[in-house]
Amino acid sequence: MSCGGFTCSKNSLIALNIMYIVVGFVLISVAAYGQTSNLVASISIIGGIVACGIFLLLVAMLGLLGAVRHNQVLLFFYMVLLFLIFLIQFSIACACLAMSEEQQKRITKAGWRNANDKLKTRVQEYFECCRDRKSVV
Repeated sequence: MSCGGFTCSKNSLIALNIMYIVVGFVLISVAAYGQTSNLVASISIIGGIVACGIFLLLVAMLGLLGAVRHNQVLLFFYMVLLFLIFLIQFSIACACLAMSEEQQKRITKAGWRNANDKLKTRVQEYFECCRDRKSVV
């Protein structure tokens, strides 16, 4: 079997998309496990993880179908989607790197003020802190 031209690219793209499909199922499984075992208290976090898993599955299916059928239109949309995902991830990474320590503290305090008492108690127990104080940050 030779690895030249489109054959090698096709096989590599198929393998990559199969790995993405597995990762998508792992994300959905981890979210389901986190929900059933009460490891994660926030339903929005679980929903976000499931949404990422489903989105990854759909993008991987698009790439896999385009590679198997050698459909240039599907492969073009797959490429555009991957480029958009890259731009979003790059933008978020730049925003996180540009955030100062003061901004991080402000965001943390705002999140702590908005957290419910059950979550605050779980965090304090996990980090073994602040149990003796009556008022917390």
